[in-house]
Amino acid sequence: MGNLLTPDSVGKLRAALHAKAKAEPETRFHALYDKLYRSDVLMHAYERCRSNKGAPGVDGQTFADVQAYGVQKWLGELAQKLRKETYEPKPIRRVNIPKPGGKLRPLGISCLDDRVCMMAAVLILEPIFEADLPPEQYGYRSGISAHDALESVTQGLRDGYVEVVDADLASYFDTIPHSPLLRSVARRVVDRRMLSLIKRWLDCAVEETDGRGRTTRTRVNRDTGRGIPQGSPLSPLLANLYMRRFILGWQRWEASRRLGARLVTYADDLVILCRPGTAGSALACLRVLMTKLGLSVNETKTRLCEVWHEQFDFLGYTFGRYFSWRTGGAYYGARPSKKSVKRVVERLRELTDRRTVWQDVGEAVGQINRTIRGWRNYFSVGTTSGAYRAVEAYCTQRLRRWLLKKHKLRRNGRLAYPYEYLFDTLGLERLTRGRSNRPWATA
Repeated sequence: MGNLLTPDSVGKLRAALHAKAKAEPETRFHALYDKLYRSDVLMHAYERCRSNKGAPGVDGQTFADVQAYGVQKWLGELAQKLRKETYEPKPIRRVNIPKPGGKLRPLGISCLDDRVCMMAAVLILEPIFEADLPPEQYGYRSGISAHDALESVTQGLRDGYVEVVDADLASYFDTIPHSPLLRSVARRVVDRRMLSLIKRWLDCAVEETDGRGRTTRTRVNRDTGRGIPQGSPLSPLLANLYMRRFILGWQRWEASRRLGARLVTYADDLVILCRPGTAGSALACLRVLMTKLGLSVNETKTRLCEVWHEQFDFLGYTFGRYFSWRTGGAYYGARPSKKSVKRVVERLRELTDRRTVWQDVGEAVGQINRTIRGWRNYFSVGTTSGAYRAVEAYCTQRLRRWLLKKHKLRRNGRLAYPYEYLFDTLGLERLTRGRSNRPWATA
C-alpha cells in the first residue's frame, strides 16, 4: 500500500479537507457522504484494498472474481447502491489468529464491497481527524512510524523520565463503547448519512465457524454497544480517535497534568514516562481515566518499571540501561527484544524445514531474504548488532543443514557451504558486516 500512488484528484480532495480541518478546529463537515461514491475515490479505495490482499468475507467473493466480472462495472454498481442509499453491510467473518504465548486474537474479515466502502470513508475522514490527533499518538498515521514512537521513548528516558508505566489495555478494540466514539466522530462530522453508515458498520453481525464446521451468527457489538472489528479498514482510524479522548483527558485533568509525565501511544500500546517517584501516581490516574472512558487496564500485564535497573518491552524493542562495549559508559536505549528475535528465528526454521527441500535453492533463498529484509527494515534503530549476529548465525546454520539435506550430503556444513558460497554465490542477505558463528540463543 505504501507504494500505491494516490490519484491527483483524490489527493487534492484529501488535502483540501485536511487544510480546512487544520485551519478551523471548530469546523464541522456537513457534506461528505456524496464523496464516498465518487468514481476516483472508489477506484483508489479498491486498489488500496487489493494491495492489502486479505481473505474473502462471508460471501466468498475474491479480488479475482471482481476482476473477472469487471472492476469498473462492479464499482459502478456499488456506487449506485451508495447513491440510492440501498447499500447494506454484510456480516463480518471472524477468525482467530494465534498470538505469542498461545493465545488467540480475533480478526474480523469484511466482504470486499464493505472493505472498499470503508476504505473510501477512510480516504475522506482520515485527513479531517488527522488534523486533530495530538503528537503523543504515533500509530496508523501518515508520515509517522513506529520508529518515531521508539525515538520518543528513548529521548524521554535520556531526559530523565526513567520511571515507566508499562501499560496494557484489556481488549481495547473489543471494548470501545460506541456512543462516546460516535460523539467523537460527530464533533467534526454532522453528515447524517455518513454517521448512519459508520453506526451500521459498528453494529454489523459477526459470523464464526467452529472446529466442527458449524456457523453461528451474533450481533454482540450491537447488543453490547461496544467494539470495533480488528482487521477492517476503518478500525485504525476509530481506535486513534477514541485514544485521543484519553490523551486529552490526561492533559486537562489536574491530577495527571501536574505529574509532568510524557505519553507515547501506538494504537493500543501505551507507555507513560515519569520522573522518579511519580509512576505510582501516574498508574492511579491511568486507571481512573480509562474507567471513565469505559475501558479497563489489564492489571496482569501492566507494571511499573524503574529503568535504571529494569527493562521493559515496547513495539518489539527492549528498553533499558545498557553499557557501551567500547567506552564502558552507561546509556538509555533500545534493542530488539528476545521475543522479536525468537519470532524471526521461528519463521526461518519454517522456511528451512526438511519438508521444504523439494524447493529450488534460489526460491528458498529468496523467501529467506524477504523475511530477513522485512525484519531488518523494522529492527534498524537502537543497538542492533547483537540481534543481527544472532539471527544471521542461526540463518546460516539452518541453511547449511537444509542444503546438506537437499543434496543428500554427509559432510561438515561449514566446509561444504562456506560463507562465501552462501553470501556471494547464493545471494543470502547479510545482516552483519563480518561473519558470525555465535549461537542465536546466547546473543
